[in-house]
Amino acid sequence: MLLGGSAALAWPRQVPQRHVVEIKGMAYHPAVIRVGPGDTITWVNRDLVPHTATARKDPAWTTESLAQGQEGALVAPLAGELHYYCALHPVMRGRLIVAARPSSWRQQ
Repeated sequence: MLLGGSAALAWPRQVPQRHVVEIKGMAYHPAVIRVGPGDTITWVNRDLVPHTATARKDPAWTTESLAQGQEGALVAPLAGELHYYCALHPVMRGRLIVAARPSSWRQQ
């Protein structure tokens, strides 16, 4: 049985979420995070030394250098997988998984 109108077929509108990634011990915590399009990811530097969160491919985004206690943020784009690293310490790596989420989807 089909219901009339396109509203019956649309996903419910999701409220954007805020996710925090802490930078401590020369690593991102969590190193892999799953978010929805439009969500905000905030990196907070808890280390004594400065760090960045910078796109690995074609640095289209970066938090710039974050001193201890500073924050940098990114609004997640459309679905996809984004790899990032610290431009000052390239061994530090992280990954954002941006996926459209149905109403039953929960952050993992």
